[in-house]
Amino acid sequence: MDFTLNHIDPTTSARAGTLVTDHGIIETPVFMPVGTAGAVKALHIKELRDDIGAQIVLGNTYHLYLRPGPDIVEKAGGLQKFNGWRKPMLTDSGGYQVFSLAAMRKFTEDGVVFQSHIDGSRHIFTPEKSMDIQRSLGADIMMAFDECTPYPCDYKYALSSMELTHRWLERCVKHFAETECPHGYKQSLFPIVQGSVYRDLRIRSAEFISSQNADGNAIGGLSVGEPAEMMYEMTGEVCAILPREKPRYLMGVGTPANILHSIALGIDMFDCVIPTRNGRNGMLFTRNGIINIKNEKWKEDFSPIEAEGSVFADLEYSKAYLRHLFVSKEILASMISTIHNLGFYMWLMQESRKKIIDGTFGTWKDTMVKQLMQRL
Repeated sequence: MDFTLNHIDPTTSARAGTLVTDHGIIETPVFMPVGTAGAVKALHIKELRDDIGAQIVLGNTYHLYLRPGPDIVEKAGGLQKFNGWRKPMLTDSGGYQVFSLAAMRKFTEDGVVFQSHIDGSRHIFTPEKSMDIQRSLGADIMMAFDECTPYPCDYKYALSSMELTHRWLERCVKHFAETECPHGYKQSLFPIVQGSVYRDLRIRSAEFISSQNADGNAIGGLSVGEPAEMMYEMTGEVCAILPREKPRYLMGVGTPANILHSIALGIDMFDCVIPTRNGRNGMLFTRNGIINIKNEKWKEDFSPIEAEGSVFADLEYSKAYLRHLFVSKEILASMISTIHNLGFYMWLMQESRKKIIDGTFGTWKDTMVKQLMQRL
């Protein structure tokens, strides 16, 4: 994988870069739609690729491990061949999903013992096993196995969790170096900065992660309940340390406003379920603010979903029709709203890149954040 930093905004730390993988080129900043089980909910590959214009999609190691299983995906030739997505993919390590199981898992030095949410069967993830699963899945970018530190937590827990993540990272790096992609193309490993909301721990973790000289680096353990301003503070501290010439990935973030603030701090890559999950529940993100399409006020609004929109669904369907589909519980409602929201997120990334390149990102971002947070 090769990353080239093309432009830096003169008034912020926002960056425009180009990331080259064996499955294609990615222009940053970039948002990755979440395809938990190898599919972005309610979408065909053609819509994701041709209408929305996604550059890279995220797959989930925990869910794909449980079903269909890494052996099946490996036999298919990797995720791209299994699901028809021929462009770049990233897989998370499974750490966050195991963290989310709470009462159904137990951390040890070796790894995490957990029960499947599907049938209660017992499993274990270790750093080595996470690497093996992701090798089989064949994603272009693999994530190191870590503990996603909860919020809130005390300093002692955050320190212990961070140190465990660092020890696991050393095992990930070693096993990654000793194995190869079974599909014959290049895979990259990204380590993850932890440390909760404690400045000294975040700095220490960022320095350790930087010392691994990986192809790229990620920031985890944020957007897990802490105030947004605290998230921005920790992100800024970490970005000041992570290598300038490597891509930076802020995991699990977020709302359009979160993303713009984080781009200004120097983040290149994002993923989040917000545009798809909220879309399926009737929340639409637009250039002028947020629409709850289920509200009565849209019942007789026959204007397009978004007249300035970038995807076909924005102009083909009216607000009144989309509201009708939600009220009628039609599957098409989720499909249209997902296409719209992801199309909007792709537009936001493309527009951010343009503004970074022409040197106006800072002032544009401040104006956009105010617009994006309005309730229409």
